[in-house]
Formats: sequence, structure tokens, C-alpha cells
Amino acid sequence: MKPFIKGMDVSSLNELEQLGAKYYKDGQEKELLEILKEYGANSVRLRLWNDPYSESGIPYGAGTNDLKTTISLARRAMAMGYDFLLDLHYSDFWADPGKQRLPKAWRDMGAGQLEQAVYDFTRETLLALQKENVFPTMIQVGNELSNGLLWPYGKRPDYENISRFLNAGIRAVRSVDPKLPVMLHLDNGGNNALYREWFDAFIKWGEEFEVIGLSYYPFWHGSLQQLEDNMHDLAERYGKELIVAEVSMGFTLEDYKDYEKLPDNERKGMASKPELAAKVEYPMTPQGQSDFMEDFLTRISRVKGCTGFYYWEPGWLPVPGSQWAGEEALAYIEEKGPGGNEWANQALFDYEGHALKALETIRDFQP
Repeated sequence: MKPFIKGMDVSSLNELEQLGAKYYKDGQEKELLEILKEYGANSVRLRLWNDPYSESGIPYGAGTNDLKTTISLARRAMAMGYDFLLDLHYSDFWADPGKQRLPKAWRDMGAGQLEQAVYDFTRETLLALQKENVFPTMIQVGNELSNGLLWPYGKRPDYENISRFLNAGIRAVRSVDPKLPVMLHLDNGGNNALYREWFDAFIKWGEEFEVIGLSYYPFWHGSLQQLEDNMHDLAERYGKELIVAEVSMGFTLEDYKDYEKLPDNERKGMASKPELAAKVEYPMTPQGQSDFMEDFLTRISRVKGCTGFYYWEPGWLPVPGSQWAGEEALAYIEEKGPGGNEWANQALFDYEGHALKALETIRDFQP
């Protein structure tokens, strides 16, 4: 029986280190991956963007997760014994339910050409990782696919095109390694109606896959009970492996302006604003974060077929220069911004990089 996944999405790590982020356990400075390993983490999740640079070569930021960066992070993690979940976005920057932008190189393509592009990109990526001896242990074909991918061609409710594109990715995976587990990942883990509609449609049109991935952020995605109920239903309905591919919980509502060192008009501010935090079942304190993780882990481990979770960006500290989107990235995704750090109060380290109690909860949890 394989171990319960205690995973961490550390996609921004290289950039954070370059900007001066430092991490501490019991007051001693160590590398982030080393500290997470000591707290029981056994897998990393790494996103991959097609071409996260402007036409003139300026990096988009937020980790600038191109293939070179992904290989570098995967090599570091796998050398320490971590497993590796590869998260393909099929975009040059963030892909989520609010945006699934075509990569710049694919903008003039029709649906048929996009299908081939997905196949080629997926296959070439895996062959490159294989060549570098950093082949993943699992792969996500698309990221937070609730509203589809490769808009406008694969936008929900056009499940036929959504399936067409995802099938191309799955076939490419099978062409390189037929046994590599494939995950399909939606957001809004408490929304059972969404998952039923989406997976009923995909199973009608789609190729075989192994894992249903869910995002669950308590300030956006309903109660822990709704998450658990949805997961029980999915397990019974589809018989797939289940993994919470993204989860986080705040440890404070204290602003990090003094750390970020940006003028107000350039700050994004926290993802979990006080009005959103008020909806969460636990207070956003270090103890509340720890108690939330205990409850979350207890609930998902009760679900038949649930094999674990990935905490999203546990080390995203508010160091100056670290932001979710630079100016060129905002132009690409056609958003006004501002950039800035949106995530620092969701990390598993305080603003100065000291490990928080929730890491002990993760370490000590036995499913």
C-alpha cells in the first residue's frame, strides 16, 4: 500500500530564494524542501507554463515556471526522495476557472490544431523530463478545469471540445508511459453539482484517467462538510482515486505591507480578506490553521480512495519582488492587477520564514 500523500506545491521556490526568502525550523535556517521533509512531506507539485515571458523576454513572475525551472525544482526534490506531480496548465501563465488563456504560440490555431498542439506539448515535455531523469510520478492534464481550457474553443459547457483537448493530452501521456497516473483537476471542492455535471460529461466523451483532483480553499469553496460530502459522492459515483490537489488555510489576518515594501496601489492584498475569513470555521491564527488542518486531514482520510493532498505554496513569503503577476503577465491575461503578494498569510511559515504549528499537525497525522 502506497503512503498517504502529504504533498506541497513549491512551484515558486526558485524565485523566492533568489529574492532572499529564508526558512527556519526551531530557529535554525534550512532549505525549504529539507524542512518540509522533516515535517513528513513526501511529494511536490510543480506547475508548468508554456512560455511565461513577454514577447521581449521579460519573465512573468510568480515563479516563471518554464520547463527549465520545473526540471531544476524536480531534480532538487527527487534527490531528497520526494515524489513529483507535474501540473500542466496549457497556458503561458495562471490557468484557473476565471482564465484559461491560449499560449501565445497557439493563438492563431483552430480547434484541430490546438488538439495536436496539446498532444505535442505534453509528449515533448514528458520526453524532456525523461531525458533529464526527473520523470513525474503523476501528471495533471490541465489545471482547475471547472470552466474548461484553451478558451474560447474549450469553454464550458462545450464538453465535446474540452474532452477533445484533454484526450489529446491523455493520449500523449500514454504514448510515453502507459502507467503514469493521470489526474483531472477542478476547483471548488465543496460544489457537488459542478463535479457531477463535469465528470458525467467527460466520461461520456473522454479517455480513461485515474485520479480526480480537487481544490479546496475554505474562504472560497464552502464548508469542510461540503468537501467531505462531495468526496464521498465522487468516490462512490466514479470509483477513481481522489486527491485534494490544492488546499490552504490562513494563519493570520495581520497585513504584510511592511515586508512586501510596495506602495498601496501596487499591492494585491490578501486572498482571504477579513470578510471572507469570517466564513471559515476556524480562526485565521496559527492554532486555527493547525486545527483546520487536523479536521481537514481527518475528513479526507475517511473518504474511500482518497490518497492524500497538496498544500498550495506553503513557502510563499512576502519578500520584496515576489508577486503573483508582473506588468507583462497582467497584459497577457488581460487583467488590471495590481500584482503584489496575495498569499503570504496562507503559508505554513510566518512572514519571517519560521515554521508554523500546522506543519507539526501534518507530520503527526496518521490516516
